[in-house]
Amino acid sequence: MRYSLWEVKSEKKVVSGEKREEGAKSMVSGEKREESEKRLNTDSEWQRIIRTLIGQLESDLFLGGRWLPIGRVEIAQTPGRPTASTGRKKMTSTQKTGREIPQISSEQAKIIEEKRQRLTEIAEKVAQCQSCQLHSQRRNSVSGEGNPDARLVFVGEATGQNEDEQGRPFIGRAGKLLTKIIEAMGLKREDVFIGNILKCRPPNNRDPQATEIAECINFLYEQLEVIEPEIIVALGAHAAHTLLNTNTPIGQLRGRIHEYLPHPFAKPIKLVATYHPAYLLRNYSKDNRLRVWEDMQKVLAELGLAIPGR
Repeated sequence: MRYSLWEVKSEKKVVSGEKREEGAKSMVSGEKREESEKRLNTDSEWQRIIRTLIGQLESDLFLGGRWLPIGRVEIAQTPGRPTASTGRKKMTSTQKTGREIPQISSEQAKIIEEKRQRLTEIAEKVAQCQSCQLHSQRRNSVSGEGNPDARLVFVGEATGQNEDEQGRPFIGRAGKLLTKIIEAMGLKREDVFIGNILKCRPPNNRDPQATEIAECINFLYEQLEVIEPEIIVALGAHAAHTLLNTNTPIGQLRGRIHEYLPHPFAKPIKLVATYHPAYLLRNYSKDNRLRVWEDMQKVLAELGLAIPGR
């Protein structure tokens, strides 16, 4: 069959149009395929996260965990407001510089004052707390004390007799030893923040009970949320076990850097576990003192501070 030149050209146009249409359909199909793959990958990522969380919870339950040590979840920052760590003054080792810490900006001073006020409000809630039986025997609640903008926070297990009488943390024999440790690091007590897991004294200084920790721990979580420290020193097994949600012996936890997670969406805070000063007083050996000093050197290194005497 013979075709005229016009018919041939018309047929080519039809074929060409069909090819363009097929190409466009192919592109649309490719885009849909890519979008579907992205959605599948996203779904797979969420499924992986959920499986990981389930595995972690099952592991915690197997290890004896019965509650989750997380604080309030506050994801969004107030627009235009600097975070508490913005412009934070650099902690300075007194032995390193031999001079006073420079003046801070008015903006940072305002942030620090806000933190101080929030910590005061928490202390007032602690003083009014009657969530467990310890409130009935206390003379004073002991919320904590120190720099509201501290880069370094020390956390013990509970208050003792001297602390209960005066309402201040770590002021007995163990407290005096902690002060010496802080000063040996080239710092002062007012440079750091000092607190405890329990804000009231257990009878006869017994170990904290799980129910007491569960009722009291949120106060500490709120304090850490306000202060936003760069590193936490957990003094003793109870503090380390509570903050790290583990039953691993303190001797195995010390000597390395851990991470404390305030809540699932927060930036982890570095944590160093070490022996409680009261333990050192009972077991005052050269080896134990050396181990604690090694842990404090790790803290200084994380903070970028020179080790005194070097």
